[in-house]
Amino acid sequence: MTLSADPADRGHRDEQQPRATAPESATLHQALAGTGGLDTLLRDLTDRAVLAVEGAEACSITVRRDGRLLTVAGTSGLPSGLDQRQYENGDGPCVRAADSDAEQHAPDLSQEDRWPTYAAYALSRGVRTVLAVPLAVDGETDAALNLYATTEGAFRGSRTVARAFAANASDAINAALSIERERASAGDVRTALLSRSVIDQAIGILMAQERCTAQTALDTLRRVSQDANIKLRDLCGDLVARTTDGASDRASNEASDGASHGRGGASRRRASQRR
Repeated sequence: MTLSADPADRGHRDEQQPRATAPESATLHQALAGTGGLDTLLRDLTDRAVLAVEGAEACSITVRRDGRLLTVAGTSGLPSGLDQRQYENGDGPCVRAADSDAEQHAPDLSQEDRWPTYAAYALSRGVRTVLAVPLAVDGETDAALNLYATTEGAFRGSRTVARAFAANASDAINAALSIERERASAGDVRTALLSRSVIDQAIGILMAQERCTAQTALDTLRRVSQDANIKLRDLCGDLVARTTDGASDRASNEASDGASHGRGGASRRRASQRR
């Protein structure tokens, strides 16, 4: 799906949903209070950004998680691949904004020479202007609010509003993270204990299978976890489950074989007695 480039369509949308003149912090915190969690808040923020920032037609939020940049929320009108293409190239406005803590503005992608490959792709999706503003999440950058438009120079008069919105959005996200940590603290302790147990079991299994040290087994599990983009505890849990199931199957087969042999021996004894 591409963004609508028809000014009449955009005008109709503005008539139906007037843009906010400023991203008030109180409004964002009200949104936080009414959300069902961080994911819901992030989606709500992208929708509010499109309404608040004049010229914006689509919005997404980029964050770095486990060393990788990901799009954690986006408006329904966001063309697929706009962010992902930047992650694959290792550069682009949202990548640079998240990594450098510096706002990135491409007022006309048809004239953009910083990211020619990405610019060509975005233009093919109907996007003409991009504005990426850093988000200060958890005291670090590694996140950005990305705004897209189909018209050249769409954000020339609204970059100040975009910066203010990003600052207030950062506050709301940090508040949501704090709330989630408080709610999850007791559960996290239990999860950590269970995770430690299953990880220790997996290390023991790998040591027996590979005849290696505990450290080598742990390093191997971590490497596989990172390569496969699977949480370490999930990987270990799967290994333990497969090993346990395999042992159960072998025990069942051995019991079945033993019973079969037992029945065969009894039959032979009865036949001998009849003779």
